[in-house]
Amino acid sequence: MSGNTFGSVFRLTTFGESHGPGLGGVVDGCPAGIPMSEAIIQQELDKRKPGSGKASTARKEADKISILSGVFDGVTTGTSIGFYVENEDQRSRDYSELKDVFRPGHADFSFHAKFGQRDYRGGGRSSGRETLSRVAGGAIAQELLREQGIVLYAYTTELGGIPVEKMDFANASDTPYFSADSNIVSAWDKRIDEVRREGDTLGGVVEIRAVGVPPGLGEPVFDKLDARLAYALMSVGAVKGVEVGAGCAAARSTGSLNNDYMTLDGFASNNAGGILGGISSGQDIVARAYVKPIPSIAKEQQCMHRNGGTVCVRVGGRHDICAIPRINPVLKAMTALALADLLLLDRRLGERQ
Repeated sequence: MSGNTFGSVFRLTTFGESHGPGLGGVVDGCPAGIPMSEAIIQQELDKRKPGSGKASTARKEADKISILSGVFDGVTTGTSIGFYVENEDQRSRDYSELKDVFRPGHADFSFHAKFGQRDYRGGGRSSGRETLSRVAGGAIAQELLREQGIVLYAYTTELGGIPVEKMDFANASDTPYFSADSNIVSAWDKRIDEVRREGDTLGGVVEIRAVGVPPGLGEPVFDKLDARLAYALMSVGAVKGVEVGAGCAAARSTGSLNNDYMTLDGFASNNAGGILGGISSGQDIVARAYVKPIPSIAKEQQCMHRNGGTVCVRVGGRHDICAIPRINPVLKAMTALALADLLLLDRRLGERQ
């Protein structure tokens, strides 16, 4: 297995490197008749493209999508949907001094150990730019879900150790950092400025919510909805932890407090995050992804040389101060891909019964 394909029925296969000619992918299993256009996908890509926002890299990329197949007259045809985005602003020379160095926090050493060689220009397939293809595929999945009345949100609840004080996920897309609390933005701006001056980077927490998911989605045992969702979110390179519902807080709670009691009006709470026994309950699906700080920092760091010994380097190139908010549409895309796959799997199983 190459690890470049996600999904079993609704499948996304991606290709391309950060400093190669471009990136792209193929979506298989998408039903015919789903509204689709380059503009629909571009809307999501614009949310993650570099060169915008206080925490973003200075790299400028239009990330203009081209649909190569599988769409005709504004709808999907039921065949493979191919897409491609050209790289336009690579500066591979920024990495020439790092070609024999294993940078701290990066995948340099592990890629070298597995393959015996690596693309040192921005990390190749381990680069965050790889997520572009995920967002494009996820945009297609979101249209499929929207046809079923399912809408996704991804909003920031913490940045640089500063959590939000209120939760307004519905309007987060219009707020800097996709913040769930517009009043916290100025504090996050200040923290970003401080860390930038120090030559350092920050992490944060993104919450993902799926509204309108019907009950019964997901499979018992190994293909639980929360297991598939965690797998999807953890496949994003910067994510180091995932919670569903109350998450880790449930371990410090009691059964009487953590249980979501049912009433005639529905569930009284949603500590389960909309998933019971690995199957959707009809409540909102709620998950959180914990995003590590960007490992490329301007501070001098001790690194291991490929031939042995240590050296001190400053990582050049153009990098984000924080993966948030560019990672938000990536996490939303992976959630959409997981839900679309399980939705179509559920339909297929139902047809066989």
